[in-house]
Amino acid sequence: MDGASRIFVAGAGGMVGSAICRALQRQGLGAVLAPRRNVLDLGNQAAVDAWFAANRPDYVFLAAAKVGGIHANNAFPAEFIHDNLVIQTNVIHSAWKHGVRKLCFLGSSCIYPKHAPQPMREEHLLTGSLEPTNEWYAVAKIAGIKLCQAYRRQYGFDAISLMPTNLYGPGDNFHPENSHVVPALIRRFHEAAEQGASEVVIWGTGTPRREFLHVDDLADACVFLMRNYSDEQFLNVGVGEDIPVLELAMRIARVVGFEGRVSTDPDKPDGTPRKLLDVSRLNALGWRASIGLEDGLRGTYQWFLQNHATARL
Repeated sequence: MDGASRIFVAGAGGMVGSAICRALQRQGLGAVLAPRRNVLDLGNQAAVDAWFAANRPDYVFLAAAKVGGIHANNAFPAEFIHDNLVIQTNVIHSAWKHGVRKLCFLGSSCIYPKHAPQPMREEHLLTGSLEPTNEWYAVAKIAGIKLCQAYRRQYGFDAISLMPTNLYGPGDNFHPENSHVVPALIRRFHEAAEQGASEVVIWGTGTPRREFLHVDDLADACVFLMRNYSDEQFLNVGVGEDIPVLELAMRIARVVGFEGRVSTDPDKPDGTPRKLLDVSRLNALGWRASIGLEDGLRGTYQWFLQNHATARL
């Protein structure tokens, strides 16, 4: 991958895709092809095939997906499994068919069993039952890994798969019901501070532990691995450290300036008790995350403030 490369970022309008575009442009790594959904519907097989035939990208970052938190996964299970299966199948097949040199597929750490040993190593995949609140999305992402492995084995297609931990950063979804934990908490604490509320209640007990990776770190890892890694073994991408959700909430409250009480609601679901990735394989290749959580949260909140009108949708 160099300055003459044609690079297709599928899902360029999302948080991850836009971060990959920034990383590619910052490093001067070729012409970035970033059609938005109104130009290319990745769920339309014929349209995807025609786009690849016309544009002939050399490299593909597959960051497009239907994503959401616990509520969204519970409310729309059919959409989460169907839409993700269709998108990744269309892109991976057309990439192979039209001679793409290399493809990077992005999954999620929710592919691991609910009670996987901690920290979770790549070999723990498919060793136990999934977390029920996001199994539809997880099954689709596992299928994506296997699709990449199958196309490598049968056709020699250079497809790699990366499994990032919980992500946050600029461009995130701050919807009040369908967002992940960091943007959801940023919005709730911001609005509570605006309204002078005395208390913010977070879902669950606050005890589950989570690992958080800034999206710009993920983008940097994607570009690094596209240039330096080629194997059917998928790789974990994370920071190798986690914190309790309640501690995360307290940190976000400080960043936002909320001075009221933070309490928990044990009647709401916690989700997986712990999700910490073992990133020793990735670290051995020479890559480590560089953006600390405190700095990352501040930057994300600033982005939220600067994009107030659209970020609250």
